[in-house]
Amino acid sequence: MEWSQTEVEATVADYLHMLCLELSGQNYNKSAHRKQLLGKLNGRSEGAVERKHQNISAILLENGWPYINGYKPLGNYQSMLREIVEIRLRNDPSLDEAAIQATISPATTPLLQDYAKAMVNPPEQHWVAREPTAIYRLPQQRDYLEREARNISLGQAGEAFVVNFEHLRLRASGQTKLADKVEHIARSQGDGLGFDVLSFETDGRERFIEVKTTAFGKETPFFISHNEVGFARENAEQFHLYRVFDFRRTPRLFDLPGAVEQHCRMSPSNYICRFA
Repeated sequence: MEWSQTEVEATVADYLHMLCLELSGQNYNKSAHRKQLLGKLNGRSEGAVERKHQNISAILLENGWPYINGYKPLGNYQSMLREIVEIRLRNDPSLDEAAIQATISPATTPLLQDYAKAMVNPPEQHWVAREPTAIYRLPQQRDYLEREARNISLGQAGEAFVVNFEHLRLRASGQTKLADKVEHIARSQGDGLGFDVLSFETDGRERFIEVKTTAFGKETPFFISHNEVGFARENAEQFHLYRVFDFRRTPRLFDLPGAVEQHCRMSPSNYICRFA
């Protein structure tokens, strides 16, 4: 049965309330929110609500917004859902303020003790993004994901996290001498080389690592420059893009080795990489 406008509006309002709390660093209970929301819906199941939340996540990403951690983006949604979400995004100053603060806040490199638990598999390509609509191009509409990508403090903290990760990875393989040679290139030599961290394979071959860090979810798109894409192509056998995510809570990362375009769909200017 098609969702009514009343149901959609209630679900969007509840989701965006949770998102605002999450972006503000405040605790909330998803189960309690879901239970309260179900009372406003027409006999919907928890699974149906979960899918609707995932649909909202997809719409948020398409509009340059972060999404709630744990609600992976899912396409094939009602056009009415998109319209209601975009209206709320355009007219909710508290959500705008929370998103701004979440993207510009400084970050500190957390302690990493068990490198093996930090590395996870890349996202599955299960969500097909629609082309951005007019709201995405309006001058007053912010792209929070692009704003976060310009957060120098977050980027540097993520790079330092990867340096620590590589130290632990090589030491765990018995390669202490190689571990001691890992270099934070972006700090020692500056940006522009096409990678951030110089590390090594266990046989001594160099590993060129570009680091992209977000405080948001695993499927969050990332921005990459023409120079970085070209460097990855030219050094495909040695290049690794480490995507660090959920950085402010439980930082983890996944590895995209070789040419970047073989892993995700790239849109130009520079490039925004989506797992779709």
